[in-house]
Amino acid sequence: MAAVRGLNHLTLAVTDLERSLGFYRDLLGMSVRARWGEGAYLEAGSLWLCLSVDRNAADAVRCDYTHIAFDVALADFPALCRSVQEAAPVWKENRSEGHSLYVLDPDGHRIELHVGDLASRLDHYRRRMPPGMVIDE
Repeated sequence: MAAVRGLNHLTLAVTDLERSLGFYRDLLGMSVRARWGEGAYLEAGSLWLCLSVDRNAADAVRCDYTHIAFDVALADFPALCRSVQEAAPVWKENRSEGHSLYVLDPDGHRIELHVGDLASRLDHYRRRMPPGMVIDE
């Protein structure tokens, strides 16, 4: 059966490329691989992030739980959180398994810095199974 293999890349519409580069490159530590007047490609592990200038981005507002979670090593989490919290507003307090920090990027995209993976999340729920949840093995 044909199926997707994973995330190929993620494109975020931004209003100010330099400001967004300051967030993703300088604050979160992603590597810039290419840039041009209206965009940039960044890399973090296997993630390919595209920042694309879009004047309509200023009008886009989401008030739901949709967000992007970036993987952070446990050893790096405290220091990264301290610097990010000084520069970005928190939009949600962590109430889930694992260490997480939920912040807004300069264009209001909802970002999560998270320690853990799907296996650790499923292990957590195996120990504390919420009503109605079924874990496929």
